[in-house]
Amino acid sequence: MATTLTDPYRGFLFRVEISGIQIAAFSEATVPDITVETVDYREGTDPVWKRPYSGLTSYGKLTLKKGLTDSMDLYNWFTLVSTQGSTATGAQKNVSLILVDTTGADKARWNVINAFASKYESTGLNASTSDVMVETFELTMQYMVRVS
Repeated sequence: MATTLTDPYRGFLFRVEISGIQIAAFSEATVPDITVETVDYREGTDPVWKRPYSGLTSYGKLTLKKGLTDSMDLYNWFTLVSTQGSTATGAQKNVSLILVDTTGADKARWNVINAFASKYESTGLNASTSDVMVETFELTMQYMVRVS
């Protein structure tokens, strides 16, 4: 029986959509971790070991990095959250990370639900280098699913 080998996808071609708006300027995006806590339980009549049960699920932070430009959209989103809170109108947005193959076809998609900008960082100013200035946005989310 012949087996077809499939090469894994490379992570350098991707798109980011924030509430349906495609933003292609990101140089880096992390796929957050998902962790299911375990809870050990033992009843009085159980043998001398504990039974593990699944507990709460937690999600890591989504980090997006992009070169600094004239666009203030993401920074204004962060400012909205930092001044009015994550429950303000427009503060929570759905974000999609889409992995693309070399032909341009979508191959994997992670949907991040009810995310809000929780941290902003920029590289420093330095007259002795010609490096591109990079903005980093850290997003906190309600949950995330891989849909393809």
